[in-house]
Amino acid sequence: MRRMGTGLAIRGGAVALMATITATAATSAPTGGRQMERLDRALVVVPLSTGQGMHVSWRLLATDPANTRFTLLRDGKPLRTIAASDATSLADPEGSAESRYSLRDARGRPLADAAPWTGGYLSIPLDPPADRTTPDGERYSYSANDASVGDLDGDGRYELIVKWYPSIAKDNAFGGYSGETLLDAYDLDGKRLWRIDLGRNIRSGAHYTQFMVYDLDGDGRAEIAMKTADGTIDGAGKALGDAAADWRETVGERPQADRTGATLLPDGRRVARLQGRVLRGPEYLTIFDGRTGRALASQPYAPTRGPGGDDPTPEAMVQSWGDAYGNRSERYLASVAYLDGRRPSLVFARGYYGRSVLAAWDWRDGKLTRRWLFDSSAPGHDGFGGQGNHQMSVADVDGDGRDEIIYGAMAVDDDGKGLWTARLFHGDALHVADLDPSRPGLERFGVHEDMRANGNIGAAMLDARTGERLWTKPADRDTGRGIAIDIDPRHPGAEAWASNSADLWDAKGGVIPGGHPRAANFGIWWDGDALRELLDGDRITKWNWQAGREDPLLLPQGVASNNGTKRNPALSADIVGDWREELVLRSADSRELRIYATPWPTAIRHATLMHDPVYRLGVAWQNSAYNQPPHLSVALPVEPHD
Repeated sequence: MRRMGTGLAIRGGAVALMATITATAATSAPTGGRQMERLDRALVVVPLSTGQGMHVSWRLLATDPANTRFTLLRDGKPLRTIAASDATSLADPEGSAESRYSLRDARGRPLADAAPWTGGYLSIPLDPPADRTTPDGERYSYSANDASVGDLDGDGRYELIVKWYPSIAKDNAFGGYSGETLLDAYDLDGKRLWRIDLGRNIRSGAHYTQFMVYDLDGDGRAEIAMKTADGTIDGAGKALGDAAADWRETVGERPQADRTGATLLPDGRRVARLQGRVLRGPEYLTIFDGRTGRALASQPYAPTRGPGGDDPTPEAMVQSWGDAYGNRSERYLASVAYLDGRRPSLVFARGYYGRSVLAAWDWRDGKLTRRWLFDSSAPGHDGFGGQGNHQMSVADVDGDGRDEIIYGAMAVDDDGKGLWTARLFHGDALHVADLDPSRPGLERFGVHEDMRANGNIGAAMLDARTGERLWTKPADRDTGRGIAIDIDPRHPGAEAWASNSADLWDAKGGVIPGGHPRAANFGIWWDGDALRELLDGDRITKWNWQAGREDPLLLPQGVASNNGTKRNPALSADIVGDWREELVLRSADSRELRIYATPWPTAIRHATLMHDPVYRLGVAWQNSAYNQPPHLSVALPVEPHD
């Protein structure tokens, strides 16, 4: 990456940031270019991987001049001067658990202070919700689940937002009561700031609550946005809508319909499928204040479950979505996108197996307004139905400075119009980045499961601007896992692999001998080079491309991953320290979150990944349904090897 002006020069068809990127003052709107977070230096100290001494690192900003220098002090005495070409990372072999570090700029002004995380991680105590009981008498407990970050108070330091998951959470395919979803905010000192209880009318499961944490109005403080309903309790203790309303289906409550629309009397089997589901009642999109959790504004969620509005008939639901029990209509996704190239907008969506509807929203001057709505069933959108994934990605794929939404095997332009559809149909994993640096622009790699509809294509690399198929790989059944990250320095760009094949592919689709890693989940920048490491559950491993094996780098004890077989971290993101990523995991008993930071120094000087446009939005949407890792808009240069 080269530096120009006060920002980043992004090549390859992504957003041309350069000098047009400006860090936004806490109370002002952007004066040009894309609004960015104003972040502090995030000095962090952990024991070195050798066990002797400390690794010290801090944040370089995209807005820093190219000649930015620092001085690092230990216990009040200068330790090292960091030149303009040096990485913001160093090994201090003489450092100890009792050492105290401070950072100054080239003029000697203080920037940050830090004490070591002696265990290699920061522990944030959690306050688990008390057990609850369903209407039919089933008792359930809570575990910490997905997390996100945002600067909630405008001090340049991230806070953590954590979703609490009930032990009886349900996938959309299954009936039954699910328990309520709750969200907490914690600062990095472990103080709980607020709790939001989404209430009985928001079902719990992987596909229901996608929460976006972002500074949506440019005031320097992040808001929280999510789908709500009657009885949601905000962080100030106030209920939304009708606090007494209970829209959950009960046994024998009303006739239902099968997928053809034929009305059926309750017969036990079908009623069991419906019990506990929420298929009626008002739905809202709500903006919450990041400092207090107080609800600031709500609008009716778009679109509704059926053309009849809040209380559709079973026949109407079948007509709109394809079934009457919510397996298709209750599939939600969310993201943040810069649709005008300057300020962030929200994109909240419904459906992907058949009909897919995306609504874009702006939070400006205390008002929540809808920008546009894309509906795959609307005239002119032939071929866009059934292309959605369990996640979406956001990037400026056409180089006009405004973001597009890559919605599985289709893309929606910044103005809400269909950009392309590849007709590859639904899949479980999606990656958008500069995966092939030899080509202009960005690429999209994904895996697919609808073999009959797409001609037995299990994995595909597409041009992210046009949807052109660059290469595909065959399969005869659902390809459930797949990833594209750079793990082998012998081949330019990302390597890709999927569960439909034993092969590892280069960026052109060629086979790399020796097979692929067992892990096909998350990527993480963890050690000192520009290659990405493998993150699967609570393990970080390095692909040994010479021996064809995964070498362990981090095997923490007493922690757990999330979301069953998906084995997701609570979060992976560049939260503190230099440009590399941190791993956030819950303890096995959900009484703490742990933020693990890398114990390896690096020689690479690079701005925080959170100032990269594709990466920062990837962190925002990471919690959406089937979590995926964030990617960069540029490929990091990797030393070639024979």
